[in-house]
Amino acid sequence: MRQSAPRSQAGNVEIELKARLDDSEPARERLSSLGSYARAYEKADAYWIPADPGSPLSRSGIRVRRDSGVGADGAARESALVTTKDKALSGGIEVNEEREFAVSDPGLFEDMLRGLGLAERSRKSKRGWEWEVPPQAAGGRPIRAEVSMVGGLGWFLELEIVAGEGGQRVVEESRGELYSLLEKLGVPIESIEPRPYSALLELARQGGGAALQGGDFHGGNGIPEA
Repeated sequence: MRQSAPRSQAGNVEIELKARLDDSEPARERLSSLGSYARAYEKADAYWIPADPGSPLSRSGIRVRRDSGVGADGAARESALVTTKDKALSGGIEVNEEREFAVSDPGLFEDMLRGLGLAERSRKSKRGWEWEVPPQAAGGRPIRAEVSMVGGLGWFLELEIVAGEGGQRVVEESRGELYSLLEKLGVPIESIEPRPYSALLELARQGGGAALQGGDFHGGNGIPEA
């Protein structure tokens, strides 16, 4: 989920969850009272996989993300990030060791992936809003929160803690903090969706797709208004 200024990073551990929302408005209102509004965004992701099913990248693939947004200061920003993840799932909580770097030309980078024998597996798009919830409101560590309309799937809340390491103690503490914020936002734990978006999108395609709902987006270029 993580996205701010373009950067390179290696080995950061993200501890996160996502939950389905019937209505985005209550979560947005509560986040605005608990945290600091950061930006509105539109993200377009392409997932690339190698031809060799035995490759270490065959499970998670390589994500190429094109991100455009308007910050709380009104400034428009764009970036493109390349990400790979080692992902584990524990009780609805994702624990991801992430390697990520910025590219200046995502199309050219995808041409390079294609030339190296990788193929595009799937695409995902989402539009929404981001907040930073401070430690005093989050119950321990700062939490990044997003409320997004995911194309073909509907509304989701994503909560994320970035930790320097992902030991069991850190994961359990972070789980409690994520659950605590989820409760403050009025979202039941039963709404947590443990399956990856790629699996949900594949299920939606097999079943004819889920209707895209909501009419909250009025900004230009697909970016929602704050």
